[in-house]
Amino acid sequence: MCCLLHLPNGWVQGVNNGSDMAMLFRWLLRLFVIAVAAVGLGVATVYYLASRSLPDYDAEYTLAGLEAPVEIVRDNASVPHVFGETDADVFFGLGFAHAQDRLWQMTMMRRTAQGRLSELFGERTLKIDELIRRLDLYGLAQKSVAAQDPETRAALDAYARGVNAWITTVNAKAMGRGAPEFFLFDPEVAYWQPADSLALVKLMGLQLSAHLEEEVLRARLSLLIDGNRVRDLMPDAPGAGVMAIDYAAIAPGVTRSSAPLTRMAEGPLSPFPARALAGASNAWAATPRRAAAGGSLLANDPHLGFTAPSPWYLARIELSSGAVIGGTIPGIPTVLAGRSDMLGWAITSSYLDDQDVFLERLNPENPDEYLTPEGYKPFETRRTIIKVADSDPVTITLRWTENGPVLPGGHYDLASITPPGHVTSLGWTLLSGADTSMSAAIGIMRAQDVDQAIEAGRLFIAPSQNLTVVDHERIAIQMIGAMPRRQAANQGMGRLPVPGWRAENRWQGWLNYAANPRVLDPEGGILGNTNNKLVDRPFPLHVSYHWGDTQRIQRWKRLMESREVHTRESFIEAQLDAVSFTARSLLPLIGRDLWFTGDPAPAGSPERRRQRALELLAEWNGEMNEHLPEPLIYAAWLRRLQDRLIRDELGPLADTFTHVEPLFVERVFRNVDGAGQWCDIRQSSATETCTEIARRALDEALLWLDETYGGQLEALRWGEAHQAFHMHQVLGETPLLKWIVNIRQPTSGGDNTLNRGLTRGTAPDPFVNVHGAGYRGVYDFADPESSVFIIATGQSGHPLSRHYDDLGELWRRGEYIPMTLDPDLARAAAVGTSRLIPAHD
Repeated sequence: MCCLLHLPNGWVQGVNNGSDMAMLFRWLLRLFVIAVAAVGLGVATVYYLASRSLPDYDAEYTLAGLEAPVEIVRDNASVPHVFGETDADVFFGLGFAHAQDRLWQMTMMRRTAQGRLSELFGERTLKIDELIRRLDLYGLAQKSVAAQDPETRAALDAYARGVNAWITTVNAKAMGRGAPEFFLFDPEVAYWQPADSLALVKLMGLQLSAHLEEEVLRARLSLLIDGNRVRDLMPDAPGAGVMAIDYAAIAPGVTRSSAPLTRMAEGPLSPFPARALAGASNAWAATPRRAAAGGSLLANDPHLGFTAPSPWYLARIELSSGAVIGGTIPGIPTVLAGRSDMLGWAITSSYLDDQDVFLERLNPENPDEYLTPEGYKPFETRRTIIKVADSDPVTITLRWTENGPVLPGGHYDLASITPPGHVTSLGWTLLSGADTSMSAAIGIMRAQDVDQAIEAGRLFIAPSQNLTVVDHERIAIQMIGAMPRRQAANQGMGRLPVPGWRAENRWQGWLNYAANPRVLDPEGGILGNTNNKLVDRPFPLHVSYHWGDTQRIQRWKRLMESREVHTRESFIEAQLDAVSFTARSLLPLIGRDLWFTGDPAPAGSPERRRQRALELLAEWNGEMNEHLPEPLIYAAWLRRLQDRLIRDELGPLADTFTHVEPLFVERVFRNVDGAGQWCDIRQSSATETCTEIARRALDEALLWLDETYGGQLEALRWGEAHQAFHMHQVLGETPLLKWIVNIRQPTSGGDNTLNRGLTRGTAPDPFVNVHGAGYRGVYDFADPESSVFIIATGQSGHPLSRHYDDLGELWRRGEYIPMTLDPDLARAAAVGTSRLIPAHD
């Protein structure tokens, strides 16, 4: 045989004998070994550099900024228990622990709040930075430092010293720059400042806001369809409400459009949530007489977007006012949801309408001026420079009116509802330079009883929350956060953008704290909130027209009323409940003329597949269990059904409705106020019935399921589609690395269950679980040490740490870890104890 090869060093081109073949084999083997060794050396080098930033939990550090030694005991779940002689030293220790485990996460959140992402990520984050700069979140945080009370200022200063002590230690000991991600970007890490912590609170408020988009969407719908039909798609929560308002009468000259609602800032780095992802949560409490063990009970699971690592971090700190333990946000020096020996506190999104969009009329003769009730005034302006990686810096001009900052027309399609010769500004309680929310949070954490906690909440500005508190005897819910003082004559009633030059539309400051809804010691002994409607008061004391839940509250009431007394276990059972009231109420409506009907059909035919799907759903109890096929069939059917109902009227704007609106579907199939006309396809000559649309939607859903998953209907599994997706915000889309840094878990629950797992809502994976209870806690004051909590990933933000995802499987299975304040239990089987020793001059 003869093979022509191009070989080095003058080798003969013809290989004709065994010895030459053996030599060729040996050289190829050598090259292969060298390549494998090079790859192995590269992997080992990367691993070595990345692992350098893994903190040693069992070490001693000599640090400046301490008054006395501090001990950080990490229990067997890596929850730090921080002990010190003074409160300042304890906050120092918390900052140190946060930085050890989550330094990259903290610096990324700070960059986001500062509008400095583009320094790392280039032009793809430029629009995010631009909008953040226009809102001036960081500037307002800097101004708010001076507004804090002395105790809070001291805590902020000490916490910052603790964070900076770890940054200094990393630099001095060459500890892998503090996190593996820093090897991919600028390694310089600025020292932490008190304003950074306040900026993160404002960033949380941004992630929980939805009313701006609600106003724009309502305005666009009112330009496109009849006012009663707007009420169908965006209905008031059950209770008294008002009729839809004609936006064209408020803003003449706006061109109607059916283009889909676009969002200026997309992607995992964006802090601007889609309308359906703007925050949720559950909390409920029972008085001692409604508790089997004779002590108050409290359960809480605040909901945020899933990330790896989780936004939440478990910690215990030993303060002079008593030890506290619970969920913290790295970068913020307080336990936001947790307990002490005397008090338990929980937070849920209140859905307070704290945003208004204002139309600002420009002066035709001078576009640098806008109209006010007193005439034209100049915008308050200043310029800011955004540095952009691999590109030239971008300079933008920031403009503010008396109502708030002027926003670019591309964000939330503000341009589509802005008349010619106008711009839009945003009024928002969060945009305060005297924001004392941090002082309120620390005051709540130090409170000894319900009354003290409610009084501490007086200082809270934004983001508005429902604070549920219990002590050993009493329970209460208090909405905290500033409520805008609107006038009764306001044209938009907080629902639509309004002319900012009309006095009746302008805010008159904030309402007194006494106007915030409050429930103390209810007669029934149980209270709770699932982001449902709080009060039924007329505008402008209405709190909101847009609420986060009308469904979960129904299931919660059923579970609470089913027992005379409750236990820690019954509260846990409710927290993990996956039965969908929505499925139970809607399926009999949409399928009432389809159940057990139709002619016999051969196996494998679409008709037989539809009949089998209906049989499964007819026997289903509505539990969104990860192991069942019915939840996936139901979810796919409802998704296709809603799209068929609205697509012909809304066109591309229908893409904005990414999640099923249960009240809309109910109104249509009950024909409330003529809503049944949504079933008729406007473009067809025939008159379609709701039964026909339901049947076609089911067939379409079954076709999609077959194309996507294949197999028999009985073989489908909800958990396969409804995987909780905890994505690393920076590396989560990077090939190879994404398999290391992202966390996926099949989960039960759904959009409308108490165990809420909000789906993405968009293709190609519409049912992926992207938003839910990243923290769960249940506290029993009959035996506080029996209290439990959990987070959805792990304590560490380091992908090579065993604590990166070790709590995730427990969370997925509905399990918890002990929430102990006993120092001896914390030390038992601890993974390490860090000792912080004051440095002496």
